Amino acid sequence: MLTLTEEQVRERLPMREAVRLMRETFAALRAGTAINQARRRLTLPNGSNLHSLAGAWDRYFGTKFYSSHPQHGAHFFVFLFDAETAEPLAQMEANWLGQIRTGAASGYATDLLASPGASTLGIIGSGFQARSQLDAIREVRKLGDVRVWSRSEEKCRRFAGETGARAVASAEEAVRGADIVVTATSAKDPVIEADWIAPGAHINAMGSNRPQRRELPSDLVLRANLIAVDSIEQSKIESGDLLLAPVDWNDPRIVELAYVERRPAGTPVTIFKSNGLGVEDVAAAAYLYEQSL
Repeated sequence: MLTLTEEQVRERLPMREAVRLMRETFAALRAGTAINQARRRLTLPNGSNLHSLAGAWDRYFGTKFYSSHPQHGAHFFVFLFDAETAEPLAQMEANWLGQIRTGAASGYATDLLASPGASTLGIIGSGFQARSQLDAIREVRKLGDVRVWSRSEEKCRRFAGETGARAVASAEEAVRGADIVVTATSAKDPVIEADWIAPGAHINAMGSNRPQRRELPSDLVLRANLIAVDSIEQSKIESGDLLLAPVDWNDPRIVELAYVERRPAGTPVTIFKSNGLGVEDVAAAAYLYEQSL
């Protein structure tokens, strides 16, 4: 059975390929040829968690599981199997894999939903997930101005220096008037305000996958013309941005990304609420497996 380290995953899964894989994965979900199982969590009294996501894609199926503790970090792994024989094929460390595929899913959503001429990006957050979001969006749009703000001035300036972004003094300065907005934080409460968001803007909200946490204010969620989610089933469990708004799950504005074909006409405000799917991990792991043979 093949074993891959974090370093090998990072070397062998370029963002351009990851965006292509997410495009194919959501097309397969739309066609009914891929399967996703929503995240499951086991929580211990001491705060330790065990999380698992599963999916089937192409000739493969598998699961990502990871352990986490608020004070001690997280540890990620993917196991990949042959869908015809159930033979184990690969095991791989999956911290980088998850970061890359999360960014790639937002890249795909941005390609569908952002204005074709979008050139300004505002990012809230300067951690590892923010970096993959920027990398992915650069694959689908020619960005002229990238503004970033985070609570840590030091981390924000380091992020800017490493990526060519421009560190700014406030969240409002990062977001106001931007064509594309990314929220990639661990915040419990909203990190932006609705009146900062310009008509025609697209927002990728990917920092929260807990029902009690959100990055977007209710009035922005309720104002949006279209809200794409990676999975409605999973969003009903863990999308605090939507659960706390609260949204009506029968609202036709809420659509799974697999069924979004194009940007709505006019100058809509669109949101991609990303939680992360097991089938995305399986597609990325399958690519890595084939590249490593």
